[in-house]
Amino acid sequence: MPYHIAPAVIIDGTLYTLLAFSVATWTVILFKIWQFTKNSYYNRRFNEAFWGAASLEQAKALPADIARGPQARIAQQGFAWMDESKQSEGKSLKYCGVPAELLEHSLLVQMQKEQHGMESGLTLLASIGSTSPFVGLFGTVLGIMHAMHEITASGSTSLNVVAGPIGDALVATAIGIAVAVPAVLAYNFFLRRVKQQRAGLENFVISFEHIATPANANGKE
Repeated sequence: MPYHIAPAVIIDGTLYTLLAFSVATWTVILFKIWQFTKNSYYNRRFNEAFWGAASLEQAKALPADIARGPQARIAQQGFAWMDESKQSEGKSLKYCGVPAELLEHSLLVQMQKEQHGMESGLTLLASIGSTSPFVGLFGTVLGIMHAMHEITASGSTSLNVVAGPIGDALVATAIGIAVAVPAVLAYNFFLRRVKQQRAGLENFVISFEHIATPANANGKE
């Protein structure tokens, strides 16, 4: 340990780092709760309105307050591709190929964008959950080293002298664990929610292809 740096500064820096980790963790947790709740609500509303429509044209014309959320954006991407493919047939390599496969590719690209949005912040939670205990342990080691130097300087090895500084040093490890546990639990919970919502988006993509491909193919005849 560099002796020109006060040990208390390093230990306090460790604790402030853990405090920043904790703030970041709970910020991400609250944001992800809001994000997944909003997505589930929008998907449910759009799904009911979309499959309740009498035709693709009616589904395409759903009002903006209903056509919101990941599923709505995937559907809008599909409708946009269908319109562009009719106008650009034979004019661009982008639309050369089997229409069903091209439409599927367009929908999957949009679904990947939605998945990336749902996964945002999870890497931070995983990193905090895996590193916080080690940051706390680092602070504990420095604290014990500092305590040992003070004990040596005092020349006393009584329990009253030893227990206090070492006990204070162990607080850093406890804080590191306390920061890591919510991050790990939240990461596992939100990862499961991502998989659930991704499954819903995959089902929607497949269903959209089934109803849109015949219409698209008929439009090219």
